[in-house]
Amino acid sequence: MNAAILRSFGESLEIVNLPDPSLGTGEVIVDVVAAPVLSYMNEVISGERQNLFDLPQVPGAGAIGRVRTVGPDATRLSVGDWVFCDPAVRSRDGALTPDITLQGLSARGEGGLKLQKYFRHGSFAEQMRIPTENAVPLGSINQADVVQWCAVSTALVPYGGLLAANLQPGETILVNGATGSFGSACVALALAMGAGCVVAPGRNELALEDLSRRFGHRVRTVKLSGNENVDRTNMQEAGSGSIDCVLDILPPSASTKSVRAAVMSVRPYGRVVLMGGVGMLGGPDLEIHYPWIMRNCITILGQWLYPMEAPSKLISLVRAGLLSLNQFEVSTFSLDQANAAVEHAAANVGPFRITVIQP
Repeated sequence: MNAAILRSFGESLEIVNLPDPSLGTGEVIVDVVAAPVLSYMNEVISGERQNLFDLPQVPGAGAIGRVRTVGPDATRLSVGDWVFCDPAVRSRDGALTPDITLQGLSARGEGGLKLQKYFRHGSFAEQMRIPTENAVPLGSINQADVVQWCAVSTALVPYGGLLAANLQPGETILVNGATGSFGSACVALALAMGAGCVVAPGRNELALEDLSRRFGHRVRTVKLSGNENVDRTNMQEAGSGSIDCVLDILPPSASTKSVRAAVMSVRPYGRVVLMGGVGMLGGPDLEIHYPWIMRNCITILGQWLYPMEAPSKLISLVRAGLLSLNQFEVSTFSLDQANAAVEHAAANVGPFRITVIQP
C-alpha cells in the first residue's frame, strides 16, 4: 500500500510503499477513503507537541473507509461496509483503567506505547488495521458525502466532554474555546443535544458573529476583554446568571486567566469539565480557589477523549438530523499532497473547517 510516513520529528512526510497490513483475530482491515487532518498535526510532526509517537510511523487519526477484511470474531461487519475508524485504541486486559493509544497520533504512557507498536500506522495510507470494535458502522452513505463524514472526528472530542458533563435538555452551558475547531463543533453538538442556551466566549469577533448567524438566539456570544473579572461577569450575564455547566476546550497556548474566568462563571452546584490543554506544554497551571469550590458545591471533572459508545451515539445524532455535517467546509488533498494538507490544516484553523486526505 502507499502511505505517508514520518521517519524523524521535524522532517517532511515521505510517500512510500509499505506492506499491506495483515489480519489478526479481533481486527479489521479497512480501505481508507478519507482521512481528516488535525489542525495541529504540523506540531505533532515537528515534535513541538511532545506526543509519545514511536517513529517511524504513518500519522493520521481516524478515517472513513470500507471494510476490506474481517476477523472470525466479527458477527455484524461485512466486507464493503462503510465505517468510521475510531483512533482511540484501548487495551482489552484492563477494563477499569485501560491503556490507550490514539492510532496515528499519540500514546498515553508506557502501556499506550506498547499498543502503538502493534496498531502502529494511522490513516494517511491506503489501508489500516484496527481493532474490530473500532470499526464503527456508518450505514449506507453516498460516495460524494464521504469527506463530510470526516467531521465526526472533530465532533467526537467535545461530544465526550458533553457526555461527561451529563448535559440535560434546556440547560445553559458555556463552551470555553467556542471559536476554535473543536469548540465550534461543541456548540453545534450542545444545541443538538437540547441545550437551551450556549454561552460562547472568544476574542475573534468574526467567528463570534458567525456562530450567532448559524445558530440564532440560543447562542449568546461574549467578546473577551482579557480582564478576568470583567470577562467572568460578562459570561454570567450572557447566561442570565445561571450557567449550569462549563466545558473548557482551549488549546495549550491559552491563558489560565481566561480558563479560570470561564470556570468560575458556573452557578452554585454547577459542573465543570476540563478537556483543554492548559499547562500541557509547560507554563503556569490552573489555580481555582478551594473555598469557592467547596462552598458552592462545584463538581470539577477531567475528561480525555470519549467513552467507547460515543462514536455510535454521535453517528445516531447525525442520522436523526439533529447534527448537520453539511455546515463543515472541507478542503481535500490526495495522499501525494500529504505535506501540503498538513500545512493547509494549520493555516486554516477555525470554526467548521476541516482538511481531508483522500488516499
